[in-house]
Amino acid sequence: MKLLLENQVAIVTGGTAGIGRAIALKFAEEGAKVVLFGTNIENGKAVVEEIKQMTKKDEAHFIQVDISNTEAVNGAIEKAIGIYGQVDILVNNAGITADQLLMKMSEDEWDRVINTNLKSCYNTCHAIVRAMMKARKGRIINVSSVVGLVGNAGQANYAASKAGMIGFTKALAKELAARNILVNCIAPGFIQTNMTDKLSDSQKEAILKDIPLGRMGEPIDIANMACFLASSHGKYITGQVLTVDGGMVM
Repeated sequence: MKLLLENQVAIVTGGTAGIGRAIALKFAEEGAKVVLFGTNIENGKAVVEEIKQMTKKDEAHFIQVDISNTEAVNGAIEKAIGIYGQVDILVNNAGITADQLLMKMSEDEWDRVINTNLKSCYNTCHAIVRAMMKARKGRIINVSSVVGLVGNAGQANYAASKAGMIGFTKALAKELAARNILVNCIAPGFIQTNMTDKLSDSQKEAILKDIPLGRMGEPIDIANMACFLASSHGKYITGQVLTVDGGMVM
């Protein structure tokens, strides 16, 4: 049986942990050659080794890069293309939080979140789009958040970055559709990751009350959606925001 992403090359930012790791593993399982972008060398090497053990192939690489740095991203994209000769799929997954009420939020807390979560999308897409246009194909998947749709107190910076990703996705989808490049956005709800593990029991209890399915999601839930969008199954979908949130936002 043919694998969904056979002979495809994918870049996954923030691919060394949590949702990014799950996406990288799922893509590799479905036949893609995967390049991970991240800052933690130890975690990056671990995921690459995990992929190699799973696939029994030497078709995964880690590139250490600060995705908020335009010049560094340009170099990393060039290196990825140099390794495999092409990039078919780009997943912008990397993200951070620096939660604080706006009246107490520092300029640095604002800038770090906006630059890591939103400017990084400009950096990666700007660096890769010319090659995709030349190839007349490509998939760009931006991992936003339901917070970008509904907001959340104490997360003005995070909500702004994730809402910005949604607007960016829709604009880019219109720019690139004529070249058969599909651009979509996934908006996860609360997913069991290191980020949500930091929540207190009372916070988790309050969150679960707002989720009709009554539980948090798992990283594989987002990975499955990303794989669907990257595969031939998603060939007529572009400019969309797909929520994977247990019914939290309806």
